[in-house]
Amino acid sequence: MFKKTTLDNGLRVVTKKLDGTKAVTVLVLVGAGSRYEDQKIRGLSHFLEHMFFKGAERYKNTKEVSEAIDNVGGEFNAFTGKEYAGYYVKVASENAVVACDVLSDMLIHAKFEQGEIDKERGVILEEYNMYQDTPMYQIGWKFESLVFGDQPLGWDQIGTKELIRGVMHKDFVEYKEKLYTPDNTVIAVVGNIDNDDAVKMVQKHFKLSEGEKAFEFEGLKELGSEKVYLRDKQTEQAHIAVGFPGYSEVHEDHWVLKLVSVILGGNMSSRMFLGVREAKGLAYYIHTSTDNYMDGGVLVTNAGVDLKRVDEAIKGIIEEYRMLRDDGLDEAELRKAKAYLKGKMVLNLEDSEEYAHLLGKYELLHNSVKSPEEIMKLIDSVKIADIKRVCEDRFVEGAMKLAVIGPFEDKGHFEGLLKF
Repeated sequence: MFKKTTLDNGLRVVTKKLDGTKAVTVLVLVGAGSRYEDQKIRGLSHFLEHMFFKGAERYKNTKEVSEAIDNVGGEFNAFTGKEYAGYYVKVASENAVVACDVLSDMLIHAKFEQGEIDKERGVILEEYNMYQDTPMYQIGWKFESLVFGDQPLGWDQIGTKELIRGVMHKDFVEYKEKLYTPDNTVIAVVGNIDNDDAVKMVQKHFKLSEGEKAFEFEGLKELGSEKVYLRDKQTEQAHIAVGFPGYSEVHEDHWVLKLVSVILGGNMSSRMFLGVREAKGLAYYIHTSTDNYMDGGVLVTNAGVDLKRVDEAIKGIIEEYRMLRDDGLDEAELRKAKAYLKGKMVLNLEDSEEYAHLLGKYELLHNSVKSPEEIMKLIDSVKIADIKRVCEDRFVEGAMKLAVIGPFEDKGHFEGLLKF
């Protein structure tokens, strides 16, 4: 079983010993994602993530941070989501202390030197340009912007060029002081290490300053009103995203909708793959997925399709939505989707980093850890009637959204395709 410990300063530590691995992952999650931003600081959460690797007290620059991990053959990385940011180091279990040492130094003693900030601007601007030039990245962000509109949940994490070019030392310091507080931080230690040893290790290294989280992110307001996003771009392939608003992380039908996404386009034997790609040859990549936040979500099918057959592909995707809603499915197809979803979870949790992320995310966002076994019970409890009910609730013509990137100019034409 996993173990949760709350330290005197409010820092939460979740631990899980995995006997089948010789690795340990130390993951720090902080409630400081892009949803905590307003237009003035849009992109600050992501820029801050970069700056933590630029040197602190014990490890004074990027080289020393990297060498500390490289010298023990470890892995380290960071990411910025919409509701939290994460930092992790994965090492052989005998080097777990190194992971804590590096992460704690970064998070507690980061300097945010102005010279390093100025240098990193160029790096992040190139990252910004990479996303702009990569439709497979861009299409997902634009679809969420359609669903959620012009509010923090509808913005991408990379931010604006204005912020990237103008942010200063004091901005990082103020943001860190407001959100990187013990009560807003969870540390997950998972792998070949005893629970008590893991807690003692964290307690020794992560002596975070006293303080409480200064503010919560703004809740989701009304959804976006636009139905179609079109970007006229010279590409060899049209990139499309067709879908609907989904459910939040805490919605009672959260796992039902996950199964719906598997049935539609979660794998190579799914309806979208067989019906749109294999039977009609309309797409190279095609997949259906959900993104879920604390008060909203999306269900979307993304595809890369032949420029001359983009209309046919959009219609084909919409028809798969309609057939699942109106014609339903049988027990065998539902059993297959459940087995796939549970099997993928088992494979992912072979990795101590994935397991740490699961435990840490639930603790940070829900203030309660959910075990894989509990999740699997929820998946197993889904019935055909639940699938039908959710499809009828979500697959509504008026709620359908479409994002398109390709050499097209007529937005009205695409709006006309959004019908069952």
